[in-house]
Amino acid sequence: MLFRFAADLIVIVHLAFVVFVVAGGLLALRWHRAAYIHIPAALWGAWIEFTGWICPLTPLENHLRRLAGEAGYTGGFIQHYIVGVVYPAGLTTAIQVTLGTIVVAVNGVVYWMYFTRRRKA
Repeated sequence: MLFRFAADLIVIVHLAFVVFVVAGGLLALRWHRAAYIHIPAALWGAWIEFTGWICPLTPLENHLRRLAGEAGYTGGFIQHYIVGVVYPAGLTTAIQVTLGTIVVAVNGVVYWMYFTRRRKA
C-alpha cells in the first residue's frame, strides 16, 4: 500500500513538473526569481523530448509499482499518461520533437516578454 501511494505521488510530482516546464515561465513574469528554477527545468524537459531519453522519475515510479505488486510500464511518462489521451496512435519521434518544440516556443515567447519588461523597468 505504501509503495503504491509513493508511486502515485511520483505521478503527481511528475505531472506538476511537466506543467511547470510548459507554463512555469508565466510565473517568472510575476515573480522574477522563478526564472532561476524554471529555465533549467524547461531546458531539461526540452532535452528529454529532443533526445528521447526517459526522465528518471519514470523508472522510479515503475520500481515502486513493482514493489507494490503492480506491473510497471514501458516507455516514458508522457507516452504512458499524456500521449495516450492526446495522441491515441502512440508516441513517435516526430511527436516528441513537436512536444519539445512547443516547450521551447512557449517559453521563448514568455521569456521574450520577461526580458522586455525588465529592460523597460
